[in-house]
Amino acid sequence: MTDPTPQPVVLIVEDEESFVDAVTIGLEREGFKVRSASNGTDGLALFRKLKPDLVLLDVMMPGMTGIDVCRAIRAEGDSTPIIMVTARTEELDVVLGLEFGADDYVTKPYRLRELTARIRAVLRRNTVGAGGAPRELPLKEVGEVRLDPERHEVRVRGDVVQLPRKEFEVLELLMDRAGRVVSRDFAIEQVWGDDYVGDTKTLDVHINRLRGRLEEDASKPTQIVTVRGVGYRFELPR
Repeated sequence: MTDPTPQPVVLIVEDEESFVDAVTIGLEREGFKVRSASNGTDGLALFRKLKPDLVLLDVMMPGMTGIDVCRAIRAEGDSTPIIMVTARTEELDVVLGLEFGADDYVTKPYRLRELTARIRAVLRRNTVGAGGAPRELPLKEVGEVRLDPERHEVRVRGDVVQLPRKEFEVLELLMDRAGRVVSRDFAIEQVWGDDYVGDTKTLDVHINRLRGRLEEDASKPTQIVTVRGVGYRFELPR
């Protein structure tokens, strides 16, 4: 008799007790195992101990903020999915979270159904299919950019450039279709999944970050260009 599929473990790092209680009840009803910490320092320690499947991380906490925790996790080379939670609408929260490697974000207040959908989507994108043969991952090279999927390495003009996972996936998508327009909707579907329920601001942030890393002058991009009203194109060398 085979063992049942283990419950995905979600770590909530949040200082608002009522929020933690409500989300814990809701997620446990949906089949998740939930653990929580009330501050960033304890959250990071619990993360290292538990190695959860996903972290739900509040941005604004006293002391060690959610941004600090996210940065610390990614600095350790850990790719565990992270969803940032913010009670504010300022774009800076979103930008910083994604910049330091968060996979997605949600803004309070939100419905539990929306949160659950995002958690499932992120987990699904980060789960390898059982029994599947390993994919061949050829090198990709367009102009002065070289992407190695096997090593998760990008070189620009010969220099290694460190990219968070989602930026890497966006770049890989654009390079796969170099010279062709990639619509915003298609990019969101391919990188974040067709059940993604957020807006396209996430894609814009990743594109801007990529330009900052790849372009000689990010204010005048020549490699990742905007096709107004449609999407983006990775230019072929002339």
